[in-house]
Amino acid sequence: MGNSQQLKTETEVVGLLRKHGIHPTHQRVIIARLLFDKCSHLSAEDVFRLVNAENRRVSKATVYNTLGLLAEKGVIREVIADPTRIFYDPNTQPHHHFFNTESGELTDISAEQISVSKLPPLPLGATLDGVDVIVRLRPEKSS
Repeated sequence: MGNSQQLKTETEVVGLLRKHGIHPTHQRVIIARLLFDKCSHLSAEDVFRLVNAENRRVSKATVYNTLGLLAEKGVIREVIADPTRIFYDPNTQPHHHFFNTESGELTDISAEQISVSKLPPLPLGATLDGVDVIVRLRPEKSS
């Protein structure tokens, strides 16, 4: 089961972090709770800005390190839809994304809505870990 649910309480976030082998420091809990409260795709800069909007003093390094740790431990997913920034997604269920190249908005696509029918042979010694599809789009130009 992934983390697509919204975690309501600090206790739930602490439990999730512990379940993934992460020591739940105050700052890690704040960052994880923000991601699950927003339940959307945020960049590290978005997280930094939102965490510190309430007069907190969480450093940029702490935000980046925490996001990296949460992704490494499988609490959230990293989504690279744009070469200039990484999005952090609290939904760890298999799914894909629309990426609006003009607005920068990332939107979920259910895994059942996309079918990948053929993949090239995997390199020797490798096993398939997953397939992530990002559909890039932009608004139509009006005539």
